Amino acid sequence: MLSIDPANQSVQANYKLLIGSIIPRPIAFVSTLSSEGVLNAAPFSFFNIVTANPPMVSVSVQRTNGARKDTARNAIEAGEFVVHISDESYIEAINKTAASLPPDESEVALAGLTAVASERISVPGIAEARIRMECVLEQSLSLGGTEGSPACDLLIGRVVCFHVEEELLEQGRINAEALAPVSRLAGNDYAKLGEQFSMERPG
Repeated sequence: MLSIDPANQSVQANYKLLIGSIIPRPIAFVSTLSSEGVLNAAPFSFFNIVTANPPMVSVSVQRTNGARKDTARNAIEAGEFVVHISDESYIEAINKTAASLPPDESEVALAGLTAVASERISVPGIAEARIRMECVLEQSLSLGGTEGSPACDLLIGRVVCFHVEEELLEQGRINAEALAPVSRLAGNDYAKLGEQFSMERPG
């Protein structure tokens, strides 16, 4: 087995090892609202659960040459964002929103997606999503990079409202097959749900 010191290789080489090893990764499709009222949306695969008490999720938004992306800037300024779970039904539209647009242009409009009003926050959600979570910003952390120039903004959102398509719920649980989630691999590769199996945890 190879032993690799990340300090002895490039950021890109470390990135390739991470995204090729930590798979599959769920994709958060995040909508935010700019101070000018532009609805921004973009996918992020550095995404996971933080805690269930209260419900919180984390999204890591990588910076570009030290500059914050629209998602991070909007979420931090407004203190709100919506996380949508990516699934097969609209993954091609989600992919379109990964295009680099200026802050005054909406990825939602570009992809032909439909904005829908949220109940507890001012940021609209995306109607095509079968699961969405209205979040208030619990905390943001600037991490990584060199001193004075962080590499990412870690957004921790507290979920204040879940929206779940009724047919996905079975006795309070999400039916994974019905959801048909899409996850991220490396490069241009994605994965569908695939084969499932069960194991009982030790007592």
